[in-house]
Order: sequence, then C-alpha cells, then structure tokens
Amino acid sequence: MSLFIASLNSGSNANCYYIGNRTEAILVDAGLSCRETERRMKQLNLSMKMVRALFISHEHSDHITGLPGLVKKYQLPVFITPDTLVNCNLPLDRELTRSFKHAKPVHIGSISVTPFKKSHDAADPYSFMVSGNSVNIGIITDIGYACKRVLKYFSQCHAAFLESNYCEDMLMNGNYPYPLKKRISGDEGHLSNNQALDLFINYRSANLQLLILSHLSKNNNKPELVKKLFNPHAGSTQIVIASRYEASPVFEVSFAANNKQIQAQNLRKGKNNNREKNQTQLSLF
Repeated sequence: MSLFIASLNSGSNANCYYIGNRTEAILVDAGLSCRETERRMKQLNLSMKMVRALFISHEHSDHITGLPGLVKKYQLPVFITPDTLVNCNLPLDRELTRSFKHAKPVHIGSISVTPFKKSHDAADPYSFMVSGNSVNIGIITDIGYACKRVLKYFSQCHAAFLESNYCEDMLMNGNYPYPLKKRISGDEGHLSNNQALDLFINYRSANLQLLILSHLSKNNNKPELVKKLFNPHAGSTQIVIASRYEASPVFEVSFAANNKQIQAQNLRKGKNNNREKNQTQLSLF
C-alpha cells in the first residue's frame, strides 16, 4: 500500500510535484513547460496517462507556466480557486476548471487531496496534503511562516515537500534591494532554513520518514548549507534536497499497519543502467 512521489522541479524557476499510486496520479503546480514535464516524467518512468488532475497552489509564474499546454494536450481538470484563476490570466478551458475550498478533501479516484490556506503574497494561496493507502504527503512551499494550519497538516505527514527557501545571513548580506529582502522574509514571503528546521524539529510526526526540502533560492541558499543544518536533527527521517535543475528520484512511501514501518524506495531510472533501486526501510520505533 504505497504512494509514489517526486519533485519534477522545485525553485523560483519552476515548481511541479508528482504524487500517485499504481493506477492514478496528480500534479501539484505546473511551472515546467508541457514538453519538459513530459521529458522529466519519462526519465523517471512515469506516464502522463496516469495523471488525472492538476492542482494549482497560487498564480505566480513559477507555478503555472506549463498549465495551458498540459491542459490543452491532455484535457485534464484543473483544481484552482476562482481568485487564483482570475489572477493567472491564462487561456484555460473553463469547462475543465474546478474549484476547491479550505479543508474540504477532493477525491481523485482513490487519492484524496486536502487543500489548506497558507500565508503568501498571492491572491488565494493554498498548500495541500495528499492522502492514499494510509499515507499522507504534504506539499508545503511558498509560505511566509508556519501558521496553525501548516502545523496541523505537517504533523500528520509520512512524507513532505517542505520549503527551505533561504539562509537568513545570505539574504540579509546579499545584494537584493531592501524591500525585496523584507518581502521574502516577511509573513507572506518564504520560509527560511531556520524556520523550516524549527517546524521539522518541533512538529514532525513520529511517522515522518521522508522530508524533501524544496524551493531553495538560487541566490540566497545552498544545498550543502541545508544538509548541514538538517542532518544532525534527522533521526529516522530521510532528508532529501529537491533540485531547481532536475527531477528528484521517485520515492515509494508505504505504511504497513501490521508492523508499523514506512518504506522509502528510490525508483529513479539511472542514466547508465536500466533501473537503479536504492532501498531504505526505516522503522518508526
């Protein structure tokens, strides 16, 4: 009983996350072009034929650039709030758009998607918890701070894409204009490394076995800084850094009630072999 997850890209250049089971899947955000989305999914042995719906978190371009192409080619329903739709200003077939509401699950086959409001400088921004086969996956990026809603859903996750956008020292000592620094670090901006770490340390569930740190800034962060910060606190949680340049591995996340174990299995197709399987099975106790 599993869910399969991957970051197709994560960063201010483009965001797109895959979550699915063995028969159906969804994409959260569509920041990559249709062609690039297809290419990266093919690299991971994933099929667009399994994708049943798109969910859009907010209207910023790094989350919606590929949306018209994907919708037109695959005739996929797009779950998007009315305010976000208006502010997207994209040529979408309105017959394919669907709305959603805070904390009201949307069912896509056997997958359940629970949207929840977040704090970000967009018209009507949302994060999501995707559930299926007794597994909860959080997609929690583009948040100014960890509000009560974030705390509630993050604490239920078996795996999560969690924003770790910037190093506070790099941002404040960098060459960004002061208003932009304030926007990024404000309550409607992005989550810093230290804020993400605090959330991880104090609110993770005992069931959280995979943390994919996401939406790292190109100019105000470094993957090695994030790893150095999180690894000493990882415990039984596997820490992965999502790239802004390529797809992550596909991870299989499963929860077995009989022995209370989660399995995080790397299923990515390697460049120099037919299939790379790097399996880690982690006990909750």
